[in-house]
Amino acid sequence: MSQRVRMIGLAAAGLLLGLAGCQTVPQSEYDAAIAENNELRSRRDDLVDRLNQSEADKLDLQRNNTQLAQENLRLQGQLNQQPQQAAPGGFQMRAGEEAVVTLASDVLFASGKADLTSQGKSRLNEIASVIQSQYAGMGVRVEGYTDSDPIRKSGWKTNERLSAERAMSVEAYLVTRGIPADRIYSAAMGSANRKNTKAASRRVEIVIVTRG
Repeated sequence: MSQRVRMIGLAAAGLLLGLAGCQTVPQSEYDAAIAENNELRSRRDDLVDRLNQSEADKLDLQRNNTQLAQENLRLQGQLNQQPQQAAPGGFQMRAGEEAVVTLASDVLFASGKADLTSQGKSRLNEIASVIQSQYAGMGVRVEGYTDSDPIRKSGWKTNERLSAERAMSVEAYLVTRGIPADRIYSAAMGSANRKNTKAASRRVEIVIVTRG
């Protein structure tokens, strides 16, 4: 019970004890005291009811918050399990209304190198054709990624530098295949957004910005 409720109860009890100890209290004062005591009791009972209701409301809010948190986790799990939506030409849709195709670094480059292999050029020829036929007029971003291992043998100072050189190599080649230079650019991502394995982390992603 709250401090305020206890104080009202004690006040009412003290009032009655005071009257009981006095043998010459006029009837009118006695009646007034009884009325005041009843009012104090009524106020105390009202406070107790309000306190109990507040506790019940608090419990309801806690249960609702728990249910909402559980539902949010369930929906997030469903979202994570949904496969990426297919886009034209083998691209996949991802957050932000962008279409993206991912190319493993070992398809495009020799280990530790930034020069395109013949296999890599052949794959980029296919992608350039898709971009021109399916995404004409849209912006293109080439993102270079690496794993998180420090560079020791290849001569590149940082993973970011290697990812930049590889992204620029892909960008330059796509320009030679007809992608306008004024709507394509590259970005060095280094070891950001790593995948489950080191091999999967080493990649180039070609992103079509479908909405500006």
